[in-house]
Amino acid sequence: MSVVEVTGATVVFVLILVVLVAFLTEVVPNDVTAIGVVAALVILEPWTGVGPRAAISGFANPATVTIIAMYMLSAGVQNTGVVERLGIHLAEFTAGKEFRALIATVCTTGPLAGFVNNTPIVAVFIPMVTDLAENSGISPSKLLLPLSYAAILGGTLTLIGTSTNILASDFARLLVDGRDGISMFEFSSLGVVLLAVGLAYLLTVGWRLTPARVPVDSDPIAEFGIDDYLTHMQVRSESAIAGLSVEESDSEYPDIRILQARRDGTAYAGPHSDRLIEAGDTLIVHGSLQAVNQFREEAALSQRVQKPVTEETFESAATDGILAKAVVTEDSPFVGETVVETGLHDYHETSVLAVRRGSDLFRADIDDRTLQAGDLLLVRTTPASIRYFTDTGDLLVADERAVDRLPGADIDEIAPLSPKTPVAIGIFAGVIALAALDALPIVIAALAGVVAMVVTGCLTTADAYDAVSWNVIFLLAGVIPLGIALETTGGATIISEFLVATADVLPLVGVLFVLYAVAGLLASVITPVATAVLMIPVGVDAAARLGANEFSFLLAVMFASATSFMTPVGYQTNLMVYGPGRYEFVDFLRVGGPLQLLLAIVATVGITVVWGL
Repeated sequence: MSVVEVTGATVVFVLILVVLVAFLTEVVPNDVTAIGVVAALVILEPWTGVGPRAAISGFANPATVTIIAMYMLSAGVQNTGVVERLGIHLAEFTAGKEFRALIATVCTTGPLAGFVNNTPIVAVFIPMVTDLAENSGISPSKLLLPLSYAAILGGTLTLIGTSTNILASDFARLLVDGRDGISMFEFSSLGVVLLAVGLAYLLTVGWRLTPARVPVDSDPIAEFGIDDYLTHMQVRSESAIAGLSVEESDSEYPDIRILQARRDGTAYAGPHSDRLIEAGDTLIVHGSLQAVNQFREEAALSQRVQKPVTEETFESAATDGILAKAVVTEDSPFVGETVVETGLHDYHETSVLAVRRGSDLFRADIDDRTLQAGDLLLVRTTPASIRYFTDTGDLLVADERAVDRLPGADIDEIAPLSPKTPVAIGIFAGVIALAALDALPIVIAALAGVVAMVVTGCLTTADAYDAVSWNVIFLLAGVIPLGIALETTGGATIISEFLVATADVLPLVGVLFVLYAVAGLLASVITPVATAVLMIPVGVDAAARLGANEFSFLLAVMFASATSFMTPVGYQTNLMVYGPGRYEFVDFLRVGGPLQLLLAIVATVGITVVWGL
């Protein structure tokens, strides 16, 4: 190896180290880091060997375009309402039985995720599973983690199951001689085995290991510990706010929120109500003890001594206000904004009462709190806002009871089936058939399917663009040229030498297991996409140097990257259930660790048997 190659590889290794640190610390969003990689590779072209054209090749990569199209196709299927309708029928199947609820959750989510993007599936199922848990008398935590894991397992069933599968197919075309990618169901036999083994684990050992973090029938006010931030106030005749609307009062006293007002046994919701406050009204006020006391003194109110404010306090009188829990998703426009910057209060009539982030709970100075992906919010909102958040995906409402309270809600209202349902399902099935029969490349079949859905009215162009997780696309497009640099400079060869060295003490199947384990661990701390980009060239190069089956080693990285269970940040669906389940980091290690090890063994043996070494 020449000095230039060693020097180039060293520069690329340093760049990879910087990227890994940035991914782990998230000092900037991962997609921004990836775009920074594109610029850095070109700036360092004398060492990386990556020029401008190669640096932006990730945006034109067939895998990138296919993933964009699959996001859009999944949205077309999602718009039919079939998934939501299925979830409602599952509630009837469970009939309040604890184990049935678990079976319904994992055995439905897994197969669905093999064909439809698992992120929207989990988004739809979180509130439904929460409701199933309540009806079955079990903690939602017992079902939410299995929900995420089942969705991840389903991604191993088909080529379109996950973005890493599609990416691996493109690497197979580029790196493995004689291959033109991976066909739609080429690895489905092993995927079915992994799904079956994973579901069996979740229904037995995993069920016992999964903690019940959220108490059964938990009162959200007690769950978020805001009892001391809610107070009953009585309006006196001389009160300064008498004669003002609730909205005017909140503008006058911005440090508190009037969430509800009661008069003569009836109630109306704030803080955007235009009803006038009158003497004798009872107010439910949210704010810190200091802010509430200041409000009481300045507005000349009296504090009522009665039972603490609970969820029942709000529900005991009918209003258009809803107490709900909502998750900030990775794609939410609110990520990185303070609560006040989101405009939730001003534009969506939504008051954020508390924020849960992992084991941390924030109840004071909420307006100045910067939101992060995975945050769980306790909000007081309205049916219209719930519907808006559900339609746009800006927030994931994690409380089915909030959805059930939409005006006139029945099965046709909550989960209406689109008249375009047969057309959308037919188009999606056609895309799968064309790709499976090799009539068209998957990228062309998927793009044709998107066009067909738009032309037939199954999908609007706005919905199509909104359905794409652009942060994932930019992440993918940014790290693909990093993989090119790793290969061009000989960096992949250097890393593969360490893997090849293990063959001195291990049989080939052992080397394959080590590759799988390393890729799985890496996917748990960075992203599955980045892991696939960095490790597939290493695996293929190691196989070539060992005289082994290059495709088998590629599949090992693909499966390992697509099945990341050990951390909440390893997979987007894990992050989605992190807040609603009130999980701790160690829960993912306790439940996901054995599952990841089990699948590593099964996948290694399965690859060896089916494709050989």
